[in-house]
Amino acid sequence: MIVVSVSLSNAPRRSRRGVSAQEWQRPLTRYLPVDRDDFDLRRHVESAGHQIELCPYLTINSTSCRGYLHKLGAKFHTWSKRWFVFDRETKTFVYYWDKTEKKPRGGAYFQVIEEVYLDHGNTSKSPNPQTTFIVKTRQRQYYLMAPSGEAARIWIDVIFTGAQGYTEYLE
Repeated sequence: MIVVSVSLSNAPRRSRRGVSAQEWQRPLTRYLPVDRDDFDLRRHVESAGHQIELCPYLTINSTSCRGYLHKLGAKFHTWSKRWFVFDRETKTFVYYWDKTEKKPRGGAYFQVIEEVYLDHGNTSKSPNPQTTFIVKTRQRQYYLMAPSGEAARIWIDVIFTGAQGYTEYLE
């Protein structure tokens, strides 16, 4: 049995088995929205262990993430390829017909994004369930399918940094 204790001091505590708490502590705060002006999105994704250069399906810089995802249509329930942009400067997650980014077709502001998670139950009846995830907003759920498992995990980590919809319950 491993006992982990959390200390507020800088020195790591030792459990009965001699393993430091820092080695076993799960960084849950990584999955909370980040509202700092100096936040570097690319650095955050890389520090989570993602190898961005090995995932050609998206482009990430310090403030945005862009790439193609398939979106399940709300009306006709068909999968359509759309260009998605997560932008920390405008605090939006929007999609376009293509990468020209001429006119947004839909999306959400950060303050209405409540949850982001993999579609483990395949509620969307996705042809590729291991790369399908859900962005839940106050108004609707977006069923999205990434081109690879790694791309899906990166998108989920990216969107988590802006998901501020749950904060109304903290006030």
